[in-house]
Amino acid sequence: MRQFLLFLCVIVVGIVFTARLFYLQIYTSNSDSIYEDNAIRKVYDYPKRGFVYDRNGKLLVSNQPSYDVMVIPREVEPLDTLEFCSLLKINKTSFTKQLEKAKNYSWRLPSVFVSNLSKEDYAILQEKMRKYDGFYIQKRSLRQYETTIGANVLGDIGEVNNSIINKDAYYKKGDLIGLQGVEKSYEKTLRGRKGIKFIQKDRFNRNIGPYKNGDLDTLPKSGKDIKITIDYDLQAYGEWLMQNKRGGVIAIEPSSGEILAMIAAPTYDPNLLVGRIRSKNFTKLYNDTISRPLFNRSLKGLYAPGSPFKLMNALIGLQEGIISPDEKVTCYTGYKYGNRFMKCHCSYGKRNDVVLGIQESCNAYFATTYKRILDKPGNAREGVELWSNHAKSFGLGNFLNNDLAVGEKGRIPDKAYYKRAYPERFYSTYTISNAIGQGEVVTTPIQLANMTAAIANRGYYYTPHIIKSIEGETLPSKFTTPKYTTIDKKHFEPVIEGMHQVYEKGTAKYLRVKDLEICGKTGTVENFVIIDSVKTQLTDHSIFVAFAPKDNPKIALAVFVENGYFGNRFAGKIASLMIEKYVNNTITRKDLERWLLTHSLEDEYAKPYSGEPFKINRETKLQVIPMPADYETN
Repeated sequence: MRQFLLFLCVIVVGIVFTARLFYLQIYTSNSDSIYEDNAIRKVYDYPKRGFVYDRNGKLLVSNQPSYDVMVIPREVEPLDTLEFCSLLKINKTSFTKQLEKAKNYSWRLPSVFVSNLSKEDYAILQEKMRKYDGFYIQKRSLRQYETTIGANVLGDIGEVNNSIINKDAYYKKGDLIGLQGVEKSYEKTLRGRKGIKFIQKDRFNRNIGPYKNGDLDTLPKSGKDIKITIDYDLQAYGEWLMQNKRGGVIAIEPSSGEILAMIAAPTYDPNLLVGRIRSKNFTKLYNDTISRPLFNRSLKGLYAPGSPFKLMNALIGLQEGIISPDEKVTCYTGYKYGNRFMKCHCSYGKRNDVVLGIQESCNAYFATTYKRILDKPGNAREGVELWSNHAKSFGLGNFLNNDLAVGEKGRIPDKAYYKRAYPERFYSTYTISNAIGQGEVVTTPIQLANMTAAIANRGYYYTPHIIKSIEGETLPSKFTTPKYTTIDKKHFEPVIEGMHQVYEKGTAKYLRVKDLEICGKTGTVENFVIIDSVKTQLTDHSIFVAFAPKDNPKIALAVFVENGYFGNRFAGKIASLMIEKYVNNTITRKDLERWLLTHSLEDEYAKPYSGEPFKINRETKLQVIPMPADYETN
């Protein structure tokens, strides 16, 4: 038996070696091992990124050619550094820094050395690249924004970081990815799929042709074009009106949930974040911590909703049967609770029903309604839970599950919230400010616009979304399926009539548009900030919600203007003009337009948020930015 043992060992070892050689040379030669083979150069072929169009087919985002100088550190040979730097328009310090950065990433994998060469620089450099071993030029596409508006909508693309690379194997060092807006939300749709070419090298590291005759090469697949729901003209007009102001505007088509305009002010030209100027401009925008142009106030701005929230309390009161459309509440210029008094603008002894209460924005009426809601179950904690569930059915207090890259939940307090705040006892009067949207309730502009759309629809809404169509695809059902509130349809009519009377006889009567029935609600929200550890009151925020026409509404919107005084002073004017522009495609109130364009809030924003003395040059003339050249005013 021993005489066969040595022979058997030789046979076993031979089989193992043969199997291993087969695996390495035959099996893995067609697998991912070629990505690790130093004798094969991998050259990625980047696809064209999908185009972006507005709802009417206007091209908003296209592509432009870009050229990156790539480096593989282990292949770099001694070179004329000064000449190379001159061609790349960089200094020697930058050269050394970039090469070290590439080495730290990988000695054998390519990484971007200099990005976004111009066509002119590329033409000059291409002829001389043969002199610089280890460097080569890679062509790709950069974004070209065909407009100067909608930066917060469209977003931008930038180079991936290590965190992204570690999470998604698709991306390699130097790849570009959508970082904000639509570019981020629909990155996988827009990016397409990279192709790759495998180039065989000889022992002198020279390219000798395609590996395996190119059988393993793949072609790039272009990204898909998308059409977004934004109406370019309405977006441009809204941004124009919001000059020299801060805030957010969201306009929604109630019948579909499509976002017609999404404005965050102040804004910036999206072309500032393209190419080699991107880094410098992004840093400048990011470091502007005062006006915060990169902060999307329409999606992330958290504000008390103010008087527009009275509409919600009216609907809950009607649904729970604690008020009726005809029941009147007497207002004695406010509402007294305990030793406190909530002031109101109504005349002494005025009797308001739900329509008049909304029309006059009566604090006493809605404080009475809110208290009754919480007291109905006989326990204020159970009452606030009842109230909270109704409000949340309108999409308030939570993410809307939309297709936008950023957002905030806002806050609709419930029993658990107040249990933490008031662990011992809790009465309805503790939170009476919620009656007028000034308590613990916090909303974003998109949430308030969605609430308004649900009212316009008499009890349901569609999830707000930015995508209208994708080439060859069907929209997700979550965007086409209605979501119903907990309020019965019949209770919306008196509330809508109250909103209509706001325009006919109430706080927005001077903002009427001839032959157009608009339903709206003004809001003036107290504005407190902490300055040197002291709670300081600044100028109120101006808020307005509206929809039109009253029947078969085409648009619902919410306008927030920070430090904008009364609801009808800034926000109401902007809302009325945007509604008229969208529904009638014309502007008859040119006086309102001129007023908005010649009244700035920059003085308000210059006030002492940091305790510094208030100083502003009042000789500075207001600069009105013209409308985009391709926008036609009527």
